[in-house]
Amino acid sequence: MSIYNYIALKNNKDIVKGRIEAESFREARAKIVALGFEPTKVHEENAKSAADDKKAEEKNKQKVGKMSALGLQDRIDFTSTMQILAQSGIPIIESLMFIEQDAAKLKVRLVAKELRRQIMGGSTFADTIARYPEQFGQIYIGLVKAGEDSGELEKTLGRLLELQNKEAAIRGKVIGTLMYPCFVIVLAVFIVLVMLIFVFPVFKEMFDGMGKQLPWITATLMSAGIFLKTYWYLIPLILGSLYGTIYFLFKWPTSKHKIDEIVLKIPLLTDLVQFSNFANFVAVMQVAYDAGVPIIECLYLANLTLTNNTLKTKVELATSKVQQGQHLSIALRSTRVMPKMILFMIATGEQSGRLGDMLLQATAYIDKKLDKIIDVMTKMIEPIMLIVIGSIVLTLALALYMPLFGSYMSD
Repeated sequence: MSIYNYIALKNNKDIVKGRIEAESFREARAKIVALGFEPTKVHEENAKSAADDKKAEEKNKQKVGKMSALGLQDRIDFTSTMQILAQSGIPIIESLMFIEQDAAKLKVRLVAKELRRQIMGGSTFADTIARYPEQFGQIYIGLVKAGEDSGELEKTLGRLLELQNKEAAIRGKVIGTLMYPCFVIVLAVFIVLVMLIFVFPVFKEMFDGMGKQLPWITATLMSAGIFLKTYWYLIPLILGSLYGTIYFLFKWPTSKHKIDEIVLKIPLLTDLVQFSNFANFVAVMQVAYDAGVPIIECLYLANLTLTNNTLKTKVELATSKVQQGQHLSIALRSTRVMPKMILFMIATGEQSGRLGDMLLQATAYIDKKLDKIIDVMTKMIEPIMLIVIGSIVLTLALALYMPLFGSYMSD
């Protein structure tokens, strides 16, 4: 008789692992079926099978690395489908099979196919997605693991869906606020280029015929216009270099740290950065805490949402203090970057034993505050952009008409 290790499905959804004695592989499989299980993996207990498992694991990791990362909307669609099907009592494997066949995007179907294949091979849902950090992210992986460990995966998927929808809403608000100034900047660059290339060179002969020295602003813009008209093919290179420089400054760690520090010193913009960062931070804290994740792990997952390096560094320091035994509210207060109302709510939740409820209240408070900040910024941006465009047009007009006014006055 040989010993066979097996991994099987109970009731087509629960994973069961065990050992059974049998004369052959076929007999082992028949005995497992007789127990009421659906075998997904059966192998004889020996050193070779363990080596094969390790080799298969390495192969899975290589496959994962080749797959495309999922965007936020892709994760929302995936989680929404999984949550609806789980709520309907459909097993995970069948849910993944449905996504594999009917998902709109190929990369989502590929991920679902790989998840299903590995779960059928004996892995749990949490362990499987843990191999896909680029596709799901550490927050998603950590919360799914907590939900599976607590037996509340269905609820956790619902919380994850709310969390991702919230992240998408905040991202949409911030992008919507920044779209108008970006559009105005692009429009301003277009106006300046058209004026320099097509308008200023036309006035050159007339200004030269006056025989007078041009004002410095006119002479500078005239030279720039003639240069750009002659070497027009350099315009895309100049604009591309400017964009590349700005992109590099926001990506290079040294410059990004400095920019993050400066941003927190600009009135109103400070509030936008703080509340948009802590909106996701507190939301993840609340979801993780309700899922039964330890407070240190909650802080670790929440800190992954922070995009401002200054805030991230200070919260990491607070996390280490909590790990050493300090109260959460006291540690976060020492950072001096978290809004006081949120700190008060967290402290109240700690004292009353209702931290989850107070984190939920803090999330609602941040949402309202962020809406007000964005509304104020939107109202402020419009007149500022009008002033910018007006200043550019006025400068160009003065550069053109100052020589004419000077000639008229001298006559």
